[in-house]
Amino acid sequence: MSPPRPKAGGGPKAGRRGAGRIHRDRPDPSDTPDSEVRFIQPFQATKTYLCPGCNRDITPGTGHMVVVPPDAPDLRRHWHRGCWNNRATRY
Repeated sequence: MSPPRPKAGGGPKAGRRGAGRIHRDRPDPSDTPDSEVRFIQPFQATKTYLCPGCNRDITPGTGHMVVVPPDAPDLRRHWHRGCWNNRATRY
């Protein structure tokens, strides 16, 4: 016989809707129509970056997108390809 299932809403994250999501009051400065978007090949990816779409690491050797605003290149962001493609549905 299997152990009883926990009741709905009784887990450690009860009452924490969207606990793992990042909510912003203002749009991401790198997400503008005139930003330069480049794909980084897996062999070019040599550092670990934090994806602003899912707040998870982009590990070395993982192909990903780099988005560079034209007026502020120091605000470039590294995104997982799936996170970049689905950024409109993030929030």
